[in-house]
Order: sequence, then structure tokens, then C-alpha cells
Amino acid sequence: MNLETYYEYCFSKKGVTEHFPFDEDTLVFKVGGKMFALSSLSQWEKGTPSLNLKCDPERAQELRAEYDAIQPGYHMSKVHWNTIAVNQDAPDVLLKELIDHSYDLVFKSLSKKIQNEIIDAR
Repeated sequence: MNLETYYEYCFSKKGVTEHFPFDEDTLVFKVGGKMFALSSLSQWEKGTPSLNLKCDPERAQELRAEYDAIQPGYHMSKVHWNTIAVNQDAPDVLLKELIDHSYDLVFKSLSKKIQNEIIDAR
């Protein structure tokens, strides 16, 4: 996966906004004001990109056991977030599935009012 594909895929989801709340390097994608994906732009430029994605705790453990590329979330809750090294053993189809999973977890945590506003916006 390259940065453009990652960016476009995240932005294809309903209600997604991009932010740089920490610094001008860390791109954060949010839905309903809550983070579901973040990544360092400079790491993409260096050729060592990684993604931080929210994940169900049980599934997070399974993924970490199966893929060397998937580790506990860097600078995030190690229980609820994974950091995935993009250029290692996690295939693009899995990366997209994990982006979907993260988005869905965060979307479902939003109030029904906010969920409906996002659904009705497009």
C-alpha cells in the first residue's frame, strides 16, 4: 500500500475528516470527531510507513501472533490499538480490512445522533 491509496481509502468512508492535532507530521483520520487511523508522513517518505489502527482487543492479540508487521499500538493504548508496518508481511487486503475494522469500531461507539448525521450527510 502506498500513501495515496491509504489516504484515498480512509477518505472513502462516510464522515471522515483529516487532522494534524499532534504535529504537522502525524496525519490523523477521524469519524465523528474520534480517531480511527493515524500515520507519520515522514515515515512514508523514508519508506518505512506504519499505521496505527483501533482493533478489538482479542483480535489484536491474534493478529500480533500471526503477523510480524503487527505490534501493540505505538504511543497508543496497547490493548485497543495496533501499529502495522506497511511494507512487511501484512498484505494490502488485510490493511484495508483493518482500516474498515477500525472505522467500524469507532463509528459504532458514536451516539446514534452523530451516526445518523454522518449517514444522512451523503
